[in-house]
Amino acid sequence: MATEVRERAGQATGAHDHDQTIQRYRDFVTTSFVAAIEPIAVGKAEGATVWDQDGTEYVDCFAGIAVVNAGHRHPKVIAAAKAQMDQVVHAATYLYHVPVVGLLGERLAAIAPGRLQKTFFGNSGAEGIETAMRLAKAYTGRHEFITLTHSFHGRSAGTLSITGNKARKTRGGPYLPGIAFAPAPYVYRNPFGTDDAEEVAARCATMVEWAIDYQSSGDVAAFIAEPVMGEGGILAPPASYFQRVKEVLDRHGILFIADEVQSGFGRTGKTFAIEHYGIEPDIMVLAKGIADGFPLSATIAPPEIADSLKPGEHLSTFGGNPVSCAAGVANIEVMQEERLAEESARKGEHAMTRLRAMAERHALIGEVRGLGLMIGVELVQDRATKEPAAKEAAAVRRLAREAGVLIGVGGQGGNVVRIQPPLVIEDAALDRALDVVDEVLGVVSR
Repeated sequence: MATEVRERAGQATGAHDHDQTIQRYRDFVTTSFVAAIEPIAVGKAEGATVWDQDGTEYVDCFAGIAVVNAGHRHPKVIAAAKAQMDQVVHAATYLYHVPVVGLLGERLAAIAPGRLQKTFFGNSGAEGIETAMRLAKAYTGRHEFITLTHSFHGRSAGTLSITGNKARKTRGGPYLPGIAFAPAPYVYRNPFGTDDAEEVAARCATMVEWAIDYQSSGDVAAFIAEPVMGEGGILAPPASYFQRVKEVLDRHGILFIADEVQSGFGRTGKTFAIEHYGIEPDIMVLAKGIADGFPLSATIAPPEIADSLKPGEHLSTFGGNPVSCAAGVANIEVMQEERLAEESARKGEHAMTRLRAMAERHALIGEVRGLGLMIGVELVQDRATKEPAAKEAAAVRRLAREAGVLIGVGGQGGNVVRIQPPLVIEDAALDRALDVVDEVLGVVSR
């Protein structure tokens, strides 16, 4: 078998065409973790455009799952990473690294809400959430967590334990004890039988306290939530929800961890999504859009929380890699110079207006929701029963790709079309993508 692999690898050396790339993946890369891989072998990407190795061009409306917020290969970010590679790529976590690591920490402190100041750098969102959980335990001396149904916080054992999305947890247990779940403020599918958003906010916040009182042992360190839930189906809570929850947490002395892995860095029309809700988290976790495609995560907290872990209790070999940090500094500069959060708000409002107009023509659309360029279109078989239209969502995704537009699908029922393009997408490209979505919705409806 080893000889066969070497021979096949040798035959493929220097061959970069579409079919060989896909076959190589199928033979040598574990792809079974992904339900469906688009039959595209990416050869180049720039801005909001992706090219297949066969030359086919696509408008990217998924941005690597909300990662390249400043666009694929933004010149300023690429230049910063290249310049850092000429200096130091990696030294070690036991040395003061090159200046850019501390500089990124300083820049994050400047744009983060409230007193968030000191950052632990990791490599992925899951690593960042694990760090937040450790910090919360160390600071409070408590060990339990309250989280939400429909949530997604990562694929490690710890982060899956606090994930409420059933589809992401399958065959991964048993999970950590000491986790209690409260209902997500999912207005369209709430368990209370009401269409009143503020009533949903009030009752879901009450259920957070109910989870503390009746599902915990009184040892809760933190409540964790995504300000906008991405994998759960782009769920943006009602305006008062987090304020109500924060009042509950303050009464019990419980920390609030904001998971901004997907919703941060201008994605929702604010620098961070929690800014829409007027409260300050005790710990915030960042990744995805932090460095425009370079692997990096940041867990930021006030000094007294950030310094609560003792030496040796937590570490990351590659966390705070100088190349990624250089990209992160440049990414923040691009975000500010090009006003990407404001652009996200403007473009998102335009897209939502068009999508809601589509909902008047396509009965397949149950709800359009989101903030900025973090948009979900929930598809249903019937608006009265709200039966999820998962097959139809998959068909919309496939037909859109065949028409040259890349979109995502998510939600616990797999029936939410996700539109999350790079924030730099040009208006004409965004309108072209929406035209395609409109067209394929009509085809699938028929």
